[in-house]
Amino acid sequence: MLVKWIRCTVVDRRGFERGQRKWAGLLGEPGFRGQGGGWSRGRPDVAHIFAFWESRAFYDSFMARSHDRLATAQSGTFKDAQVRLFDYRFDVKTGFEPRFTDADLLRVALCRVHEERAEHFVLMQEKVWNPAMAGSPGMVRGLFGEAPGHEFLVLSMWRSDAEHGKYRTERVERLALRAQTEADVAALTGDIVGMESSWTV
Repeated sequence: MLVKWIRCTVVDRRGFERGQRKWAGLLGEPGFRGQGGGWSRGRPDVAHIFAFWESRAFYDSFMARSHDRLATAQSGTFKDAQVRLFDYRFDVKTGFEPRFTDADLLRVALCRVHEERAEHFVLMQEKVWNPAMAGSPGMVRGLFGEAPGHEFLVLSMWRSDAEHGKYRTERVERLALRAQTEADVAALTGDIVGMESSWTV
């Protein structure tokens, strides 16, 4: 599965939201699995969208054929769009599906990892972080993806702000020490996204 992450700064909120609903046109596209997103909790003008495709081939075919027609509805409503593609590696918890209806909050983390530490980082994700997140009340589902250049995406869906907050304060520091995260990670950026149900396709 291919994961596409779009992050952009919105300059016309109403126009952008109107355009976002037009992406319902993705339904029926060969290989399309789902799309959802929302607004950054930290920066209210930043929007995040996550799209899921069965494979790179299906995605490339869509980009060549229908993408521009759907995208015109949002033309001029945003700037600084950053697009990244990741290959799905494994689930965080079990049975990841690109469904957004039962999550209120999405946590996204982008980790650029030192080349010689990449294998260790992936192992720690499986052995330390995943079980901790999977065992947290309120964590619905998630995935771990990889892009060229030793970049990794950790995406987790949560039922509520409060439940995600509890996990953060109780566990994160202790887990980071156990996983030697500081030694693995060259750069870490992330965001917390409040889901917008009308953006879900």
